[in-house]
Amino acid sequence: MHILFITDNFPPEVNAPATRTYEHCMEWKKAGHQVTVITCAPNFPRGKVFDGYKNKMYQTAQFDGVKVIRVWSYIAANQGFIKRIIDFVSFAITSFFAGLFVGKVDVIIGTSPQFFTTLSAYGLSVVKRKPWVFELRDLWPESIRAVTKITKSRTLDKFEQLELFLYKKANMIVSVTDSFKKNLIGRGIDGNKIAVVKNGANLNLYQPLAKNTALRKDLKIDDKFVIGYVGTHGMAHKLDIFLDLAGEKSFDKKYHFLFMGAGAEKKKMIEITREKQLNNVTFLAPVEKKQIPSYLSAIDAALVPLKKSDTFKTVIPSKIFESSSMRIPILLGVEGESKEIVEKYKAGLTFEPENLEDFVKKIELLSSDDAVYKACQEGGSKLAKDFDRAKLADKMITYVETLL
Repeated sequence: MHILFITDNFPPEVNAPATRTYEHCMEWKKAGHQVTVITCAPNFPRGKVFDGYKNKMYQTAQFDGVKVIRVWSYIAANQGFIKRIIDFVSFAITSFFAGLFVGKVDVIIGTSPQFFTTLSAYGLSVVKRKPWVFELRDLWPESIRAVTKITKSRTLDKFEQLELFLYKKANMIVSVTDSFKKNLIGRGIDGNKIAVVKNGANLNLYQPLAKNTALRKDLKIDDKFVIGYVGTHGMAHKLDIFLDLAGEKSFDKKYHFLFMGAGAEKKKMIEITREKQLNNVTFLAPVEKKQIPSYLSAIDAALVPLKKSDTFKTVIPSKIFESSSMRIPILLGVEGESKEIVEKYKAGLTFEPENLEDFVKKIELLSSDDAVYKACQEGGSKLAKDFDRAKLADKMITYVETLL
């Protein structure tokens, strides 16, 4: 089977969509399938093309045995609504035209978070007369409303109409959460064409490692209980509230926050840290995916927060699976389906989103009770085995094959 996969995130980018797509493609290739990926020049989340790449109209390369076609797009940082929309639309247009020149394919997959990639996939399916799959990673633009608190917007209303149109036109929808499936069914989408394939972790990459004492010493955090966050520093994550806590003397003596990644909110967080002269907060630049486990092994607990919103009750951050695979207890500030998973496996402790008082209670329990800490490690191991990326990739391709 020849799969044409359209995504605007792909390695060397290290965000969740890029990782999921790459790891699924690798597993499908191992299973004997041919995969062609259409993407853009790597630039997320800073909106700057990575070193060694150019934002050209059309270029091809082999990426670990997968043919990757990179097309031009208007590149914007992960901030600013209008510029991001231009970014999304430009990629939809250029990826569509690039797809016209890809030879015979059997199925087309377009992945969100934003749905313009799936608009390209739909157009190509019409021209090539092949089935297409909408991989649903986020309820966009609903998530925009949640982050910005915009309740009335004609533009977003129009986007939601287009979103529903694409759901109806898709031959299959692969949702990353059960909650997304329920949402779509409630909005009139046929549940029989919606499959659920959740996120997971590459267990070959994310394995338990000895504590990275060298890094802890270099960062001068070897005497602290380190709370780590690795990922995008965006508006949805509400990371800045933890800086309020970091300044408290009692917290400063025992705990240290380690933030690694990039995003729209990182600059502001660094400025706040400098203004408050916080000594127990460290910021690190993003690293390649293969290096992340080494950095994760330097922390004692993995912070996974999102803003308090009903919309975010439907999401499952991929950080849960990666940290669990390394037996790192999770501090989860997300309600809904994510909370259910973490509590089911006892892979960490949960706190109410944006509630620092509740967070402090949970971090004090995790850091002071060895039995609780070890129980979370054991729970994480069980969770990881059930969310092995290789098994999930096989599950997804089994669904896709039913369209042929």
